[in-house]
Amino acid sequence: MQFTVPIELGTTQGIRDLPRSLAGKAFLAVGATAFVALCAHVSFPLYFTPVPITLQTLAVILVGLTLGPTLGFSAMVLYLAEGALGLPVFSPNAGPGGIIQLLGPTAGFLVSYPLAAAAAGFVVRAIRIGRSQFPAAVLAGIAASLFIFAMGAGWIAFLLHLGTGAAWRLAVAPFLLGEVFKITAAAGAYTTLRRWNRP
Repeated sequence: MQFTVPIELGTTQGIRDLPRSLAGKAFLAVGATAFVALCAHVSFPLYFTPVPITLQTLAVILVGLTLGPTLGFSAMVLYLAEGALGLPVFSPNAGPGGIIQLLGPTAGFLVSYPLAAAAAGFVVRAIRIGRSQFPAAVLAGIAASLFIFAMGAGWIAFLLHLGTGAAWRLAVAPFLLGEVFKITAAAGAYTTLRRWNRP
């Protein structure tokens, strides 16, 4: 005869066990989309570019770090599906929302999120530097940001018929300093969560 012990979500053991069940994975994916949507609404427009400053990429990197490549990818695909259906999950300063925003100037950034989350999740689990996870998390954030900027700038260049220099000035250069902060913050948060969630 086998006895099972119910998982209590209020305990660290319950939290660690969440990704092991289908219901737990669904809960984490939906929670991740809500987190990214919240960060998308922390948004400041810039007069010289259609791309606003948001906390979205910080959220995407942190989602990838914490959920891993597969679940992080799936969560960001769900996020894009929610936005395409008209839910208010995209930045209000980047477009009208819905499917139209997935065809607008910031579409390349949005479409990059599943790949960026997967890259962050893969790199942080594949690389070990010293005893702390922080350096690996920083490298994972850089890998994710490369996807975000490459796809974001590439789409703007295609859509607006811009050269490389113009695309760089509109979609990359204004955001580099902020991205350093976001990568550092996401890596620090991930390292703290790992330490707190350790058995």
